[in-house]
Amino acid sequence: MPVRRLPSNPNLDHLKYQAKDLLKEHTARTPGAAQRIREFHPRFGRATDVAIFDSHLSLSGAQLAIAREYGFPSWARLKAHIERPALSDQLNLPHHERIEDATFRRAVELLDRGDVAGLRAHLHQHPNLVHQHVTFEGGNYFRNPTLLEFVAENPVRHGILPDNIVRVANVILDAGGEPALNETLMLVSTGSVPRECGMQLPLIHLLCDYGADPNSAIHATALHGELEALNALIGRGGRIDLPVADASRRPAGCFRVPTVRIATWRSRWPRSLVMSRSFACCWTRAKIPIDITRSGAIPIRHRCIRPLGPAIVNSSDFSSNAVRDSI
Repeated sequence: MPVRRLPSNPNLDHLKYQAKDLLKEHTARTPGAAQRIREFHPRFGRATDVAIFDSHLSLSGAQLAIAREYGFPSWARLKAHIERPALSDQLNLPHHERIEDATFRRAVELLDRGDVAGLRAHLHQHPNLVHQHVTFEGGNYFRNPTLLEFVAENPVRHGILPDNIVRVANVILDAGGEPALNETLMLVSTGSVPRECGMQLPLIHLLCDYGADPNSAIHATALHGELEALNALIGRGGRIDLPVADASRRPAGCFRVPTVRIATWRSRWPRSLVMSRSFACCWTRAKIPIDITRSGAIPIRHRCIRPLGPAIVNSSDFSSNAVRDSI
């Protein structure tokens, strides 16, 4: 479930009220509250609705869920963001302008300019820079990236990549940036800017040449509908399971998945089937009737990224242990 974005002038008292409201909804056994708690409280990540409602939830636990719902790891970090904001807390700024470390920020500037010689010299002068992380809170992803991950331009910062971005990435990898290979592959494969700049496939092949695992990005790529990137990952050894087959063998809007009747999640509903149905529902233009019983929740986290029609099926639509759906 995507995190919520804080307003431009967040009020801590309002957030405290939100935590109290969530606590009341938990006491009232509201189904929507169970889904939020499952998504954003680490203790309930795979719990059913019944298990969540039968468990004690303290006010501090509700505050933790609210903080994580807004993209912060703890209530203390959310409170600090509001009461003592730093440069990295300016959510209205693009990510590169929120970097407080001057050395790291300089490296990103050289990367964005495509200055291969300057970046190589900078990394030679600061050899540990390629292993360093910067922290961005308050977002869905890109929360703790390394320098290599900035080559993907995902999230969008400038809307364009330098023509020599593959050489730039090569410089970072040669300096020891391999630990972030899989994370960068995910960002490149799901990013619109690399595709629009004609750099998505060359970057995918470069990262895989250095050892990135194509399977680490293949499901996210299928979910985002990046079909050229998906085929490239398959060509580099990515597994073709049911959701990948659905996304790669049919054009968007033409999914036909057999009718499925499943009784239990753990024993009879493979994860790949759930993902396949999620992907298909994201891309089909047809209305998909779904009949959900209330015997308990299944913690499914796949949501539609680029829907083409009004029939949207998200994680809450799969919140049952007994589901019968058909196309």
